Amino acid sequence: MRAAASEAKAAKAGADMEAACLAAIADMSGKDKELAETLHDLVKKHTSLGAKTWYGNMEAACLAAIADMSGKDKELAETLHDLVKKHTSLGAKTWYGMPAYTNGDGRVVVFFQSAAKFKVRYATIGFQEAANLDEGNFWPTAYAVSNLTVADKKRLVALLKRAVS
Repeated sequence: MRAAASEAKAAKAGADMEAACLAAIADMSGKDKELAETLHDLVKKHTSLGAKTWYGNMEAACLAAIADMSGKDKELAETLHDLVKKHTSLGAKTWYGMPAYTNGDGRVVVFFQSAAKFKVRYATIGFQEAANLDEGNFWPTAYAVSNLTVADKKRLVALLKRAVS
């Protein structure tokens, strides 16, 4: 049952990403528009079910990257994934082989780095330039994470909501 729900969610995310892609192409002109349309057509042509499948496969790749993790890394990545999906409209993908979440423009907003991959004692939840977290001239863009308590999850949800605002 959970797999079917995940597939439905991935398909919806794929449809949303395709709609965002088509809207961006519509705003273009000249050679940029022509190139973007060509690339979009190639994606549709060279994936079995079209662009929706390709975008949905980005979510599947993210979930597969999480599934390949173990222990605390897997638990933290699953928690981040669930919080992102529940509280934002960001789309899932992999970025350098790690789970990441993108805005409608396809830019990474938040990402997860496992402790095991980098042989460090903590995982990292990081935010990219597309995240709206600016605070004056100085603000954090990454957080070391060894565990997420209820209070930590609330703080993370607030950061995620602010990042996409």
